[in-house]
Amino acid sequence: MTFHEPQICAAALLLGGLLDRLEDAVEQENEALHLRLPIDLEEITRRKSRSLLELSRAARALPAALDGTTLERLAQLRGKLLRNQELLGLHLSAAQEVASILGTALRDAESDGTYSISLATRYGA
Repeated sequence: MTFHEPQICAAALLLGGLLDRLEDAVEQENEALHLRLPIDLEEITRRKSRSLLELSRAARALPAALDGTTLERLAQLRGKLLRNQELLGLHLSAAQEVASILGTALRDAESDGTYSISLATRYGA
């Protein structure tokens, strides 16, 4: 065993814990979004942000070549993050559509129809 091996083992253990926490947060969010369950997005975002910050800091201490297990875990995490991005995109699109519908309804409710395009075209203007 060389001098650097204990440091590599400690870095691998730290990385494993970081990946566990990040995966847990992403999985909880994915499940809640998929099942349309209530979720504290502020808390989940805080957990993911903190985990990603810790992961980026820990990555600096890792060796250039990672073992197969670590690479596999990172690939699994990538897949979960891609699914998370997809689910968040769907929910964002739905929220934008609802906002658009509400905006149109509010404009229609506030208008008395005087300057309506449909009235103008009906009377040949």
